[in-house]
Formats: sequence, C-alpha cells, structure tokens
Amino acid sequence: MLFSSIPFLYYFIPCVLILYFAAPKQLKNTVLLISSLVFYAWDRPKFALLMIAAIVSGYVFGLLIEKFRDKPLGKVFLVLSVGSSLAMLGFFKYTDFFISSFNSVSGLSVPLTGIALPIGISFYTFQILSYTVDVYRGDVAAQRNPISLAAYVSMFPQLIAGPIVRYSDIEKQLVSRTHSFEGAAQGIRRFVLGLGKKILIANALGELCDVFRASDDKSVMFYWLYAVAFTLHIYFDFSGYSDMAIGMGKVFGFDFLENFDYPYISGSVTEFWRRWHMSLGSWFRDYVYIPLGGNRVSKIKWFRNIFVVWLLTGFWHGAAWNFIVWGLYFAVLLVLEKLWLKKYLDRSKVLRHIYVMFLVIISFVIFNAADMGEAMRYIAAMFGAGDVPAVSAELFYYLRSYAVVIAIAVIGSTPFPKKLVSKISEKHEKLFNIIEPIVIIGLMVVMTAYLVDGSFNPFLYFRF
Repeated sequence: MLFSSIPFLYYFIPCVLILYFAAPKQLKNTVLLISSLVFYAWDRPKFALLMIAAIVSGYVFGLLIEKFRDKPLGKVFLVLSVGSSLAMLGFFKYTDFFISSFNSVSGLSVPLTGIALPIGISFYTFQILSYTVDVYRGDVAAQRNPISLAAYVSMFPQLIAGPIVRYSDIEKQLVSRTHSFEGAAQGIRRFVLGLGKKILIANALGELCDVFRASDDKSVMFYWLYAVAFTLHIYFDFSGYSDMAIGMGKVFGFDFLENFDYPYISGSVTEFWRRWHMSLGSWFRDYVYIPLGGNRVSKIKWFRNIFVVWLLTGFWHGAAWNFIVWGLYFAVLLVLEKLWLKKYLDRSKVLRHIYVMFLVIISFVIFNAADMGEAMRYIAAMFGAGDVPAVSAELFYYLRSYAVVIAIAVIGSTPFPKKLVSKISEKHEKLFNIIEPIVIIGLMVVMTAYLVDGSFNPFLYFRF
C-alpha cells in the first residue's frame, strides 16, 4: 500500500487513527502493531510472516544477548543474530544477483530462483541489527515486551522507506509518549507537504524520465534534461516519503530524526552525504565505519574503511552492479576530497556547488540505469559520443512542457521556500494561522484529484 493512494489516505489511516486514539494507553502499541501488519500484508500477506519471523528472532536474541553480555555466549548470540538477519536479507535480495554473476563468469546457465523482494526488508533488517548490537554494547536494555519491540520494527509510517529509526531513539517513546493537538497538527502539516512533494513534483518529473526512455528522438541535451529530472525526482520522491513518515510519526507521538537536509546546496560530496539519507549514513558510520576503526587508523586502513562502507552502501540499495559501482564512485570522490581536493573547493562557493551537482547528476544516471552497459551509454551520450545530435525536436517540446515543474523543483530543493514561509508567518502570524489550514486542505483536494484520475504514481524505493 502506498501512502500516496486513495485506500491509504481515505480508508486505512482514518480507521487506524480512530482505533488508536480510542484505545487506552496500554493498548496503543498493540493497535499500532496490528495496523502495521495489515498495512504490510495488504498486497502480499506471506511477506508479513517473514517480518514476524525476523521480529521474533530479534526479540529472542536481544534477551539472550543481554543475559550473557558479559560472557562469551553473549558474543555468540550477537553473531548468530547478525548472521541470521543478514542471511535472510541476502537470500531474498541477493540470491539471483549472485547466480547471474556466477553464470556470467562461468558461462553456465544456473536457473534463477525468481524470489520476490519483500518490501521494506532492507529497512527493518537494519533496525533489528541496530537493536541487537546496541543491546550487546549496553546502550539500551533488551525489550521485555514483545508487542513494543514488534511495534518498533513494523511501524508502518517508516517501514517501507525509512528513515531508519533506531530503537535507542524511540525506546522511551515506546513506553510513554505525549499526544497533543499541536503535535498532531504539525504532523498532519508535514505529511501533507511530503505528499505534495511526491504527487505534484516527483510524479511529474518521473513522467518526464519515462518519456525520455521511450523516446526515439534523443539528443545530448535531452540526455541532460533526463539526468537533471531524475536527480530532482529521486530527491522529491524519497524526501517526500520521509516527510510523510516523520509527520505520521508525530501524529502517533513519535519524534523520528530528519532524513534529508537540503543536500543539493552542498559544497562538497562529503557534505552532500551528511545531508542525504542521513539515517542510512549514520547507521553505516556507527555500525560499520567506526567499528572498523574509522579515521583513527593508518591512512591505508582509513581509505579501506571508506571503500568498505561505500561498497556496502551501494549493495544495500540494490542487487546489481550499477549500485555497487555507484557506491564505489562516491568512495573514490570522498577519498579524493580528503586527500587534496577539499582545499581547492573551499576557494569558490559557486564552483564547488557546480562540482557537487555535476558529480551527483552523473551518479544518479548510474543509479537509475538498468545495468552498467546502459549507464555507460547514457553518460557517453551526455558528452556527445555515439553520433548523438546536440538537440532534438522532442527536447524543446518537453522542456517547454516541464519547465515550470523543474523550476519549482529546483527552488524547492533549497531552504528558500521554508525561510520565506517562516518570515511571512512571523510578520503576519494571525493571517498565516487562518490561511495555512486552507492551503493544506486545498493541497489535499488537488492531490486527491490527481490520484482519482489515476495519474502516474510509482514509488522508487520499493525497488530496495
């Protein structure tokens, strides 16, 4: 079930909210858990059983790890917990990738399994991993109540797209959290704005990307238009879902951490990754990079640590070589910045911003390619290789058609709109308090019309 769908917006979430706020305090997590299981099982019920198995495993291992934490058995149970979680993720997400790679190298034709990828498995696996590792480290106490742990892992607001919420961040909120009209209003506002980013901007840009792929009249500038459109599309698609998740979490009394902080205003690739998908970056930092020694080791090991983290980051995103290359691409850039490039970037704000956006746009061409062959063809065509004409008739047509949404997306990817709204609300507080709910309701009406019309409405991160 998509957040940006009529069943979710007008059937599922209203029923959940009624049940949740009608339930006594001690049953709110139970309502949240049952609702999350219904949400997850909506399309493929069998995958809910897989998630339940993962939750049970995490619950049992958490208790065992805490009980034997100061004994050798504690590490054994930690290894078993991490191993079983990664084995489940590896089996469902990477089996066919390894088979196809083996076939390519060996020349054999081992049949693929055709295993379907359970939605959200990358996200809830990492949440369980962080929970059991934090229990072993003594950062959190093992959760005795299975309902509370299950509600944490399966919580539908952030289940399919993150942010990756750590148990330590909401441990206390699982036991006791505050519900208020003010918090609910903030959550609804954040949800609707995220929905707007998804439906009105990301979907339109996604349509343009699909038009480009289907076109027989490609040109160098059309390739660049596609690359820019996808770069904006993935930001508004993913950050829109993060906004919706954070907003829904606030309605239910949870404070999820931010996942995006205007990454396209960055002045270096290092800064970009401090602002993009922040929950994933901090997860790899705390559970892979620092345990490997971080930057407190020799320079060779430091660079090794960077490459390991980015190899895993790319592989986490998808079972294909272009994702691995995408991750290693950023590893190379980060190492170059740390070695010598950063001192040159600091000399000009304009040039360093152009540098970041150029490299990020190229990276997302790799990211969105069907395979590395397509990625290389697209990048080569962007620079005029392969007798591709500079411009085409379709380029000008679609540039005119999508110019407004591209301009809105470019401006919307900066802090400018937020600062402008903040200034207006400060100067005209009373008027703003009247107009804001009218705007929110108007946005919902417009977006509902788009959804009823059956407009283009995919979600990119279902792939991961």
